[in-house]
Amino acid sequence: MKTLNKLRDEIHEYAISKGFWDKGRETGTLLMLCVSELAEAMEADRKDRYADLELIEKDKEDFIDFKWSFENSIKDTFEDELADTIIRILDLCGAKGIDIEKHIELKMKYNATRERMHGKEY
Repeated sequence: MKTLNKLRDEIHEYAISKGFWDKGRETGTLLMLCVSELAEAMEADRKDRYADLELIEKDKEDFIDFKWSFENSIKDTFEDELADTIIRILDLCGAKGIDIEKHIELKMKYNATRERMHGKEY
Protein backbone atom coordinates (compact mmCIF):
# COMPACT_ATOMS: atom_id res chain seq x y z
CA MET A 1 0.00 0.00 0.00
CA LYS A 2 1.23 3.48 -0.82
CA THR A 3 1.75 5.98 1.95
CA LEU A 4 -0.49 9.03 2.15
CA ASN A 5 2.45 11.27 1.28
CA LYS A 6 3.22 9.16 -1.81
CA LEU A 7 -0.44 9.39 -2.88
CA ARG A 8 -0.34 13.14 -2.13
CA ASP A 9 2.58 13.56 -4.52
CA GLU A 10 1.06 11.40 -7.26
CA ILE A 11 -2.33 13.10 -6.99
CA HIS A 12 -0.83 16.57 -7.06
CA GLU A 13 1.44 15.78 -10.03
CA TYR A 14 -1.55 14.33 -11.89
CA ALA A 15 -3.62 17.46 -11.18
CA ILE A 16 -0.77 19.61 -12.48
CA SER A 17 -0.48 17.47 -15.63
CA LYS A 18 -4.23 17.85 -16.27
CA GLY A 19 -4.06 21.65 -16.05
CA PHE A 20 -5.75 22.16 -12.70
CA TRP A 21 -2.81 24.22 -11.43
CA ASP A 22 -2.09 26.26 -14.60
CA LYS A 23 -3.46 29.30 -12.78
CA GLY A 24 -3.11 30.08 -9.11
CA ARG A 25 -5.74 28.47 -6.92
CA GLU A 26 -7.19 30.18 -3.89
CA THR A 27 -7.20 28.12 -0.68
CA GLY A 28 -10.81 28.94 0.19
CA THR A 29 -11.99 27.65 -3.18
CA LEU A 30 -9.96 24.47 -2.76
CA LEU A 31 -11.46 23.87 0.68
CA MET A 32 -14.98 24.40 -0.64
CA LEU A 33 -14.31 21.86 -3.40
CA CYS A 34 -13.52 19.37 -0.61
CA VAL A 35 -16.76 20.29 1.13
CA SER A 36 -18.74 19.91 -2.10
CA GLU A 37 -17.44 16.35 -2.48
CA LEU A 38 -18.67 15.57 1.04
CA ALA A 39 -22.05 17.04 0.13
CA GLU A 40 -22.13 14.76 -2.92
CA ALA A 41 -21.34 11.80 -0.63
CA MET A 42 -24.28 12.79 1.56
CA GLU A 43 -26.57 12.91 -1.47
CA ALA A 44 -25.34 9.49 -2.64
CA ASP A 45 -26.13 8.10 0.80
CA ARG A 46 -29.58 9.72 0.77
CA LYS A 47 -30.22 8.05 -2.61
CA ASP A 48 -28.77 4.73 -1.34
CA ARG A 49 -26.09 4.78 -4.04
CA TYR A 50 -23.28 2.48 -2.98
CA ALA A 51 -20.51 0.91 -5.05
CA ASP A 52 -20.86 -2.52 -6.65
CA LEU A 53 -17.32 -3.85 -6.58
CA GLU A 54 -18.27 -7.18 -8.17
CA LEU A 55 -18.71 -5.70 -11.64
CA ILE A 56 -15.60 -3.54 -11.43
CA GLU A 57 -13.38 -6.45 -10.35
CA LYS A 58 -14.47 -8.47 -13.37
CA ASP A 59 -13.45 -5.77 -15.87
CA LYS A 60 -10.45 -4.12 -14.16
CA GLU A 61 -7.89 -5.39 -16.70
CA ASP A 62 -9.65 -4.14 -19.85
CA PHE A 63 -9.59 -0.32 -19.98
CA ILE A 64 -12.72 0.03 -22.14
CA ASP A 65 -14.71 -2.40 -20.03
CA PHE A 66 -13.22 -0.87 -16.87
CA LYS A 67 -14.41 2.60 -17.86
CA TRP A 68 -17.93 1.30 -18.56
CA SER A 69 -17.95 -0.78 -15.37
CA PHE A 70 -16.72 2.15 -13.29
CA GLU A 71 -19.34 4.49 -14.71
CA ASN A 72 -22.07 1.91 -14.06
CA SER A 73 -21.03 0.52 -10.68
CA ILE A 74 -18.83 3.08 -8.88
CA LYS A 75 -19.24 6.62 -10.27
CA ASP A 76 -21.27 9.00 -8.10
CA THR A 77 -21.62 6.48 -5.27
CA PHE A 78 -20.97 7.21 -1.61
CA GLU A 79 -17.55 5.56 -1.79
CA ASP A 80 -16.65 7.40 -5.01
CA GLU A 81 -17.47 10.78 -3.48
CA LEU A 82 -15.44 10.00 -0.35
CA ALA A 83 -12.52 9.08 -2.62
CA ASP A 84 -12.96 12.40 -4.46
CA THR A 85 -12.84 14.21 -1.11
CA ILE A 86 -9.59 12.53 -0.12
CA ILE A 87 -8.10 13.19 -3.56
CA ARG A 88 -8.92 16.89 -3.27
CA ILE A 89 -7.49 17.06 0.26
CA LEU A 90 -4.28 15.30 -0.77
CA ASP A 91 -3.94 17.56 -3.83
CA LEU A 92 -4.19 20.58 -1.54
CA CYS A 93 -1.59 19.04 0.79
CA GLY A 94 0.69 18.51 -2.20
CA ALA A 95 0.30 22.11 -3.32
CA LYS A 96 1.12 23.40 0.17
CA GLY A 97 3.88 20.87 0.88
CA ILE A 98 2.07 19.46 3.91
CA ASP A 99 3.42 16.24 5.44
CA ILE A 100 -0.08 14.90 6.05
CA GLU A 101 1.15 11.63 7.54
CA LYS A 102 3.03 13.54 10.24
CA HIS A 103 0.05 15.76 10.97
CA ILE A 104 -2.33 12.80 11.26
CA GLU A 105 0.13 11.04 13.56
CA LEU A 106 0.46 14.14 15.75
CA LYS A 107 -3.31 14.68 15.87
CA MET A 108 -3.97 11.06 16.82
CA LYS A 109 -1.36 11.32 19.60
CA TYR A 110 -3.00 14.51 20.86
CA ASN A 111 -6.51 13.01 20.65
CA ALA A 112 -5.33 10.11 22.82
CA THR A 113 -4.79 12.65 25.63
CA ARG A 114 -8.36 13.94 25.42
CA GLU A 115 -11.35 12.84 27.44
CA ARG A 116 -14.11 10.59 26.15
CA MET A 117 -16.00 12.19 23.25
CA HIS A 118 -13.58 15.10 23.74
CA GLY A 119 -15.96 16.41 26.39
CA LYS A 120 -18.84 16.91 23.95
CA GLU A 121 -22.37 15.50 23.80
CA TYR A 122 -22.10 14.50 20.12
